[in-house]
Amino acid sequence: MKFGKEFSLQMVPEWQEAYMDYDYLKTLLKEIQILKRRNKPTPSGLIRRQLTRYRSFSGLLVNPKGKDIEDPVMAVKPIQLEGPDGRYETKFLMSADEGGEYELVYFRRLDDEFNKVEKFYKGKVEEVMKEAVVLNKQMDALIAFRIKVENPQGWFDREAEITRLSSDLSASAAAAVTASTPAGARSRKMPMDVIEEAELSNREHSEDSSKDTDVNESKPINHCVFEEKLNHIKATRPAPLEILNHVKMNNTLETPRSTIKGLLNVSKNTEFNFNKEDLRKVEEQLKRAFIEFYQKLRLLKSYSFLNLLAFSKIMKKYDKITSRNASKSYLKMVDNSYIGSSDGVTRLMERVEATFIKHFSNSNRRKGISILRPKAKREKHRVTFCLGFFAGCTAALILALVLIIRARNILDKQGSTQYMENMFPLYSLFGFVVLHMLMYAVNIYFWRQFRVNYPFIFGFKLGTELGYREVFLLSSGLAVLALASVLSNLDMEMDPKTENYKPFTELLPLGLVCLVLVITFCPINIIYRSSRFFLLKCAFHCLCAPLYKVTLPDFFLADQLTSQVQAIRSLQFYICYYGWGDYKLRQNTCKSNDVFNTFYFIVAVIPYLSRFLQCLRRLYEEKDAMQGYNAMKYMSTIVAVSMRTAYSLQKGTVWWILAWITSVIAAVYGTYWDLVVDWGLLQRNSKNRWLRDKLILSHRSVYFGAMILNILLRLAWLQTVLNFKVSFLHREALIAIVASLEIIRRGMWNFFRLENEHLNNVGKYRAFKSVPLPFNYDEDEDKDE
Repeated sequence: MKFGKEFSLQMVPEWQEAYMDYDYLKTLLKEIQILKRRNKPTPSGLIRRQLTRYRSFSGLLVNPKGKDIEDPVMAVKPIQLEGPDGRYETKFLMSADEGGEYELVYFRRLDDEFNKVEKFYKGKVEEVMKEAVVLNKQMDALIAFRIKVENPQGWFDREAEITRLSSDLSASAAAAVTASTPAGARSRKMPMDVIEEAELSNREHSEDSSKDTDVNESKPINHCVFEEKLNHIKATRPAPLEILNHVKMNNTLETPRSTIKGLLNVSKNTEFNFNKEDLRKVEEQLKRAFIEFYQKLRLLKSYSFLNLLAFSKIMKKYDKITSRNASKSYLKMVDNSYIGSSDGVTRLMERVEATFIKHFSNSNRRKGISILRPKAKREKHRVTFCLGFFAGCTAALILALVLIIRARNILDKQGSTQYMENMFPLYSLFGFVVLHMLMYAVNIYFWRQFRVNYPFIFGFKLGTELGYREVFLLSSGLAVLALASVLSNLDMEMDPKTENYKPFTELLPLGLVCLVLVITFCPINIIYRSSRFFLLKCAFHCLCAPLYKVTLPDFFLADQLTSQVQAIRSLQFYICYYGWGDYKLRQNTCKSNDVFNTFYFIVAVIPYLSRFLQCLRRLYEEKDAMQGYNAMKYMSTIVAVSMRTAYSLQKGTVWWILAWITSVIAAVYGTYWDLVVDWGLLQRNSKNRWLRDKLILSHRSVYFGAMILNILLRLAWLQTVLNFKVSFLHREALIAIVASLEIIRRGMWNFFRLENEHLNNVGKYRAFKSVPLPFNYDEDEDKDE
């Protein structure tokens, strides 16, 4: 694979703009190469002879040290601007040569790219250094918390205190060296060094103590000096247990109870409860913080390595094309720059590893490193095999179902209408779920193709996110179960031996639903447990809106549920059909019941109401007016759905007019919001006319086609108010088709919605999750320090 392609594949997606523009520099070199070829058509053999003749004569020019003098092609001169940042500029000395202006342009652009990379890297390193200081404070509080939990009596061990003092001395010395070191060299002393130096000091102290015992105290420790220093440190810095007097607990775990207390202005309990349960929670929070911090360091190290390699590659290409020897001088400047010479990130990674292994993996290095550096998820052959097997079974069962219906002429039999009224709504539930899963699998495939960082956007735990193969496998497996149940039901209906077991044949769909629910809620680690629990947690947050803080996975799932209204109504029909015993008589009395019709309204409104409440929660927290407009959009949809439901149940001219008016308003509002806000399109002054400035897809026609298709699919509600009738389709089948069109529209919406979110993250260089920390230091104490 060529380096340019490998370079683009290894980039951090959210930092694309901060990497060196390798492709553009290659384009400039190609222009130089074309110019050289056009102006110098001399055969290569003659060039070699001419060069040999010049080189044989240039042997007279020997410097005193016996080395040949090279022609200075270019010189690199760092120019310090006002402030701490410096800018590197290249002085090209061969601009008078033929085509020199092209090379001059190349070096100017090369300097721009290098300065961009240097500035970005330096800024990110400063950010992680500040975060390292915060994590140091958190670790101090954690260690004090551990001591308090494990030793509630607060015992005092003199020898342990002296050991801690030696650690403090080492840390103070390290801080003094760091403070007196220039900014460029200061990065070599990391905040996490304190922990390692403390451990080293402890070991040295214990070794010295053992030696003193063996050699009749030939090297006694001056305890008076240590005690004097201890008293001095106590006056300026809290002792380990005294740290707890200057910190408070952060109640980061949000519950409906905490939300209600916040609304009622009830003071939160920030006092410490020194028990093992709280200690476990604190350790878990800090563990997540360290893992996320380590991932930042890994990405920064990768960023540095890739850009340095890119500059090396591009300069070697330049030397090859121009027959100059400029790369050596330029790369020397690169090596001496901050990004080339600073090893701060590497050293900090080592300190984080040492700290994490000792405090969070019980000094088990293999376990700690496996957590900090999770291996990339490998595609398993058994997943591909099972996917192909279930996909083939699905196709075969669909074909068998069609042939049975045609061969036995089931649609023209007397009980076909009753079957469509009773059984079709039960089985259509699985069709809706399978179709939505297929659309999600297609989305994942294209997100990966176009490098949309969907695991980071959704907040999936690293290494547990499902790929499109796994989602295809689950959907095809569910499709096989549903189709096998349909065929079994039809076969038992027609077989004389089982024809009398009518109640039993009706229970097949219910058994399948129960099986799916058992697997979904199963606590055993089977069938992607982490993904199932993530889905259940988000679904619970949607149901409890607005009592939980709204995150992107929560409102994204709520949007998916708004496209599954018909599936939710199918679940309602399950409760009615089996709960009221209609399955025993093979009759459908649900729609004639007032309770069922009331809940027919309610279940259709629940997803939109959840989304409406989420918008209100975000409006309250973020004070963003756009969330208020979004809430109005969902309220208009709630009214439109209610009017359409009322018309479908009661008919009448008044309901028809109300359904038309509210549906048109909701459709126009929703379409505008999809295209302009969620997709970021229809921007008149954009570089891409009527689209947005940045696009992932190269073909702009795809976006215009998606906009038109979105508008057409949003008009599927016309079937409700115009009361379309197709002679060869039952009403339930037509409702299922319209619901399927909405699911397809939602699948298309998902891709462009996440593309816009990804581009927003890219524009703001957001590549990390913010992890809440367990402790909050007193601001006054920080100022005193």
